[in-house]
Amino acid sequence: MPQRKLIFYQDEKGNVPIIEWLDRLPQKVQTKCFIKLERLAQLGHELRRPEADFLRDKIYELRINFQRINYRILYFFYQNKAVVISHGIIKDKQVPNSEIEQAIKNQSKFEQNPQIHTYSQELI
Repeated sequence: MPQRKLIFYQDEKGNVPIIEWLDRLPQKVQTKCFIKLERLAQLGHELRRPEADFLRDKIYELRINFQRINYRILYFFYQNKAVVISHGIIKDKQVPNSEIEQAIKNQSKFEQNPQIHTYSQELI
């Protein structure tokens, strides 16, 4: 299976939620997140629990655990060519509906205009 392109979602103002979120995390957690993102790029839809899971409405979560803290990266697939990374959260029991709704909004905006909502710098 060919490696999928990872795209980081960028809002209209040029903010990249996943990068801003990652920048606030400890270095060891950032490293684990980038390892998981690389696995997602390699495996795409084949990545399953415990590493990834389907939430709802075409939104998935990448699951990272470190020192009993649950980190989640929300993402969606675009035209079977790419994985778009919406944003990240720290969760308690389950991913809040408001976070899933945010990912759905990001997905809608991205699909309407991928060029505007694609962070252009290669990180991985």
